[in-house]
Amino acid sequence: MMRDSIEDATVWVNPSMKLGRDARTENFARGALLVTASSGLFALMGAAIKLVSTHLPLEMIVFFRNFFGLIALSPWLIHAGRAGVATRRLHVHAVRTLSGLAAMYCFFYALAHLGLSEAVLLNFSAPLFIPLIALLWLREAVPPRLVWALGIGLVGITLILKPTMGGLSPVTLIGLASGVFAALAPVGVRSLSRTEPPERIVFYFGAMGTLGSGIPVLWNWQTPDLRQWGILFGIGVLATMAQVLLTRGISHVPAGHVGPFSYSTVVFATLIGWLAWGELLDAFSLFGGVMVCAGGVLVLRGQRTTRTTDGA
Repeated sequence: MMRDSIEDATVWVNPSMKLGRDARTENFARGALLVTASSGLFALMGAAIKLVSTHLPLEMIVFFRNFFGLIALSPWLIHAGRAGVATRRLHVHAVRTLSGLAAMYCFFYALAHLGLSEAVLLNFSAPLFIPLIALLWLREAVPPRLVWALGIGLVGITLILKPTMGGLSPVTLIGLASGVFAALAPVGVRSLSRTEPPERIVFYFGAMGTLGSGIPVLWNWQTPDLRQWGILFGIGVLATMAQVLLTRGISHVPAGHVGPFSYSTVVFATLIGWLAWGELLDAFSLFGGVMVCAGGVLVLRGQRTTRTTDGA
């Protein structure tokens, strides 16, 4: 899932307030560049998933996305040992993993049946649902300044879904569900981060995700050819590289400052979809996409302002 890498980067290092203007500007530029680069890799990962989904079952793609991600964590696991993975909140890790897997299945399905940019747009609606889920799960109040941002984004979602007298398209609803499930994961990570280090959170998602997605593969196995193995491996590499770049980008400045740059994934996905498959967004989806991105950016910036005001 494209957004699962963003979710794992919810813990960042705030830049020192003692930095001068030049240092802050340099940090912002570096952070923005790294986040934008990670967005390009996320878009390439989505294109690779869309490409291989015409040949391999969805269950296999999800499994190998998790499997190669877990392999990437093996150096940390060897270094941390048993003490590094010890936890008393296994049930919360399980809830977070279930929501992440659900988002991944829905998003990968949408990639296979929708245009690349449209599937990415629906998945990137996740920030719009995070405040609502945090309200229900963590009892965190929705700041009044975010209400307008949420409204703008939800209108944009409606334009992308294009409801008709015949109802909503099941495929677009599944794409939207990927955004809803993706919004559950960072709220779970926020809860876990009160007691768990980020590496442990990522490890349990990778381990539980690999085990959970491995079960359906048992009755949906299809041996990939050499080219398909290469694409599956590439998906894992792209996801890992994108996650590293995103995490490093957010380490330079708070996520609320550079998080909006992650929406450049939509731009990259639109460009790749046009070049590779001749996909073009219709007027409704294009305008709706602008509103979803605007709403998501306002939510991210509004949450940053709220934390600053609260002294977080």
